[in-house]
Amino acid sequence: MDEVKDVVIVGSGPAGLTAAIYTARANLRPLVIEGEPSSTSDQPGGQLMLTTEVENYPGFVDGIQGPDLMAAFRAQAARFGAEYLTEKATRVDLSSRPFGVWVGDQEFRARSVIVSTGAQSRMLGVPREREMIGHGVSTCATCDGFFFGGQEIAVVGGGDSALEEATFLTKFADKVSVVHRRDALRASKIMQERAFKNDKVEFVWDSVVTDLVGDRRLEGVTLQNVKTGASTPLAVTGLFVAIGHFPNTGLFTGQLDLDENGYIVTHDGSRTNVEGVFACGDVQDHVYRQAVTAAGSGCMAAIDAERWLEAQAD
Repeated sequence: MDEVKDVVIVGSGPAGLTAAIYTARANLRPLVIEGEPSSTSDQPGGQLMLTTEVENYPGFVDGIQGPDLMAAFRAQAARFGAEYLTEKATRVDLSSRPFGVWVGDQEFRARSVIVSTGAQSRMLGVPREREMIGHGVSTCATCDGFFFGGQEIAVVGGGDSALEEATFLTKFADKVSVVHRRDALRASKIMQERAFKNDKVEFVWDSVVTDLVGDRRLEGVTLQNVKTGASTPLAVTGLFVAIGHFPNTGLFTGQLDLDENGYIVTHDGSRTNVEGVFACGDVQDHVYRQAVTAAGSGCMAAIDAERWLEAQAD
């Protein structure tokens, strides 16, 4: 164990790396335990590492590749003195001070902790699904809908999120097929009414996606009827998976207050129920889930942590 750190940031992505920029500029010498490279959204850089073109982040007129944007965030924080450990945190102890954070057998102690471990989209579990993200498969209509103007696309899901995304996507697509494994929707009545009234929305009942068609870009999907077992093709150039998200909060269960869906509960900005522990980004935001809002909340967490540390020194 080295010296006690002023700030340890657990997780990266737009939230964690923005927190790193601000805390580093405040001379707090943050240590960012950024995760380990993988095909999931809790890797270094978060979900944007799985995104190709980002066109809605302010300041980039012609858009920017998701990994390039995160590399710029990371380099900016490093310029001000942020340190990185490209591993996953395996255990935390927030019950005593200084707080403990472990990476395997390596122990770190911190006066404050910023949690930015993000959330993951629930996926369908079909072959090549992850590698097709950004090539016709998406988990965010707000992020990617613009790319599907004049096309025929599909949305998988039957809840409010799925119908909200389907309705939003009709602004761009000529046709949106909602694929649902049951013969009735879980969504609220008002969301159902909006979708049923929309001429561009069609429903494919009792069906699941079993295969993705196309090499470099999506050209269609194979559907299977769960009642008859029959398989049918559906020619679409976009597939939006809207079956929910889950936050990466396993490390903090029993230590931080979580809501009914497992997201960290914050108050007065980024504060958690444990003094000196702050949370930002998708790990505590199940509403907006955008890079720009994650970055904003990372800024909030950094400022909250800096002010809290100053107050402890008084």
